[in-house]
Amino acid sequence: MRTVSLPIAYMPLVDAAPLIVAREMGFDQAEGVSLDLRAAPSWSSLRDMLAFGHVDAAHLLSPVPVAMAMRLGGIATPISAVSVLSLNGNVIGVGNRLEQRLLDAGYGFDFHDAHRAGAALADAAAGEVVFGVPFPFSMHVELLRYWIAGTALAQTKVDIRTVPPPLMAQALAAGEIDAFCVGEPWGSVSVDNGVGALLLPGTAIWSCAPEKVLAVRTEWAETEPHLLGGLMRAIWRAGRWLSKPESRTTASEMLSRRTYLDVSPELIDRALMGEFTISARGEQRQVDGFVEFFNGAAAFPWRSQAKWIAHQLAGRNGLDHAEAGHLGGAVFRSDLYRSALAGTQAELPGASEKIEGAIPAEALVPAATGSLMLPRNVFFDRRVFDPSGVEC
Repeated sequence: MRTVSLPIAYMPLVDAAPLIVAREMGFDQAEGVSLDLRAAPSWSSLRDMLAFGHVDAAHLLSPVPVAMAMRLGGIATPISAVSVLSLNGNVIGVGNRLEQRLLDAGYGFDFHDAHRAGAALADAAAGEVVFGVPFPFSMHVELLRYWIAGTALAQTKVDIRTVPPPLMAQALAAGEIDAFCVGEPWGSVSVDNGVGALLLPGTAIWSCAPEKVLAVRTEWAETEPHLLGGLMRAIWRAGRWLSKPESRTTASEMLSRRTYLDVSPELIDRALMGEFTISARGEQRQVDGFVEFFNGAAAFPWRSQAKWIAHQLAGRNGLDHAEAGHLGGAVFRSDLYRSALAGTQAELPGASEKIEGAIPAEALVPAATGSLMLPRNVFFDRRVFDPSGVEC
C-alpha cells in the first residue's frame, strides 16, 4: 500500500506513547500514512512548528489550542484538538530541602490526600514556593492553580516558572525551583537523581484530566480529511494496544530508545504500571489510572473538557466566561472524532459534553450503539463543572 508521510511533532514524554507505538507497530502503515515523528526541544517550539505549518499534527498540551482560540499567547492560528492522546500522567514533586522539612514535620507522603499535602507543603514552604512547569498554558498549571486555590497553599506566595520537562530535575538540583509539576518520566528522574521526592500524582487533584491532545491546523483538517482519518485511526489502534497489560513491557522498551525518550525502560514502566518510587529512600506508592490512553473512551474529545479549561483561563485573564466557553468548546472536535472512528470498534459517547467531576465511581452511559463505561471523574474538592452553564 502506498503511504503518505505525515510530519508530527512531539515532546519526549511517556504520554507520547500512542504516536510512538503507532509508528513502531505499523498501525500507521495499515491506515495508509507514515508518521514522521519529530522531537521538539520545548512546548513553545512545538506549538510554533504546528501553527506555522512545519508539521501536520502535534502531541500538544490540552490547554494550548484552547488558549490560542481565546487569543492568549500571541499566536491565533486556528487549531483543532481531534482526539485526546492521554488522560492524566503528571506528578507533583519537591526538592530535597522541602522534602526534609516535610519529613521533620511528620508528613507521611501518602500520595493520595491533596488537601493534606497542600496543608503540609504550605507549612514547609514558610510563606513562599517556586514551582517549575513545562509551559504557561498546560494542564500542569491548571492542576496546580486549582489545587493551590482549594488548600492552605492559597495563603502562600507561589511563583510558577517555565522549565522544559527534560531539564526539570536539573533546575531542582540547581535551586532554581523548589518544586514542580511535570509529566513522566521526568518526575521520576528527579527521584533517581537524588534531587527530589514525589508528593502527589495529578490524579489526586482531578482523576480524569485531559493531558495531551492530537492537534492539527483546522485548515489542514478541512482540506485533508482522508489523511486525518488515517492518522486518527492509527493512533486509536495504538491506544488499544497500549491498554493491554501484556503490551507494557514492550511499550516501555520502545519509548526508552535513544531516538525517543532516551531513559531506562524501568522509569517508563513506573508510569505505565502506576507503580512509583517516590523518594531516594525507596518508598513505593501505587496509583491506579495514573495515565490512560484508551479505556473509558479516554481518547474522546469532550467539549466539556475544553470548556473547563476555558473557564479557568477566562477567570485568570479577566475574560468573559460565555465567550470563552464558546471559543474553547469549539476546539475539541467530537464531530471529527466520530467521523474518523465510525466503522471501527471505538466507543463513541452519545453526547459530546458531560458534567466534569460528577462521576464518583465507574458509570454506564449511553453510547452511539449501546452503552460504555466511563471512568471515575472527580476533583479533589468534590466540586463539579456543569458545561451547560457556559455558552457554546
